[in-house]
Amino acid sequence: MQVDNKSSAFILGFFIFLGLAALGYFVATAAIDFKQYDRSVTVKGLSEREYKADIVIWPIEFTLAENDLEKLYRTIDSHTFKIKSFLEVNNIASDEISFSSPSITDKTAQQYGGGQAPRYRYSAIQTVTVYSKNIDAVRAIMSKLSELGKQGIVFSGGGYQYQTEYIFTRLNEVKPEMIEEATRKAREVAEKFASDSESKLGKIKNASQGQFSIYPRDKNNPHIKKVRVVSTVQYYLSD
Repeated sequence: MQVDNKSSAFILGFFIFLGLAALGYFVATAAIDFKQYDRSVTVKGLSEREYKADIVIWPIEFTLAENDLEKLYRTIDSHTFKIKSFLEVNNIASDEISFSSPSITDKTAQQYGGGQAPRYRYSAIQTVTVYSKNIDAVRAIMSKLSELGKQGIVFSGGGYQYQTEYIFTRLNEVKPEMIEEATRKAREVAEKFASDSESKLGKIKNASQGQFSIYPRDKNNPHIKKVRVVSTVQYYLSD
């Protein structure tokens, strides 16, 4: 009876040993497979294109100086009318032209102490703004503005707030194609890397799309916009 118990214990121990050995083998194999599966490469793909702006915002600022306030307002109205007429003759629609309220400064009210009285008591700044989708017409008329200067209109506008602005509004239209192009270029880079390392390119492990950036092509052509996006993609690699 005691011999049978010893035999049973030996057989049980033998099978336990085989089971543990098999388990160890499978665990080791799984670890190796997992390590191989975890191999990856991260690449970037760039899509960069040029598009023409859709909208132009052109602030036209002029200044005046006068001692007679009533005369100053009449001259502001006259200059504003001349500018509006000039724009319309040059293919700018009337609904694309707007006017701000003139900014009037009384220089005598700003004097402190016994300083010399200014030559002109009042100064005025008026802005006529063009908001148009007709980029070509607006750019053509910009070079003709000197014709109004010959009529006595003094233009200013050196400040940042008076700079012409070009806007590109069709980003949502071009996004899908650009993302597709950036992803395709990223895969081309990954395939080249896999080939050089004697590996095979697997599925995508992770991917992220960078933000789109829009900026002028150069300072001489601000109406031409360069649109750019970078996609980052991580692929699995296998032998």
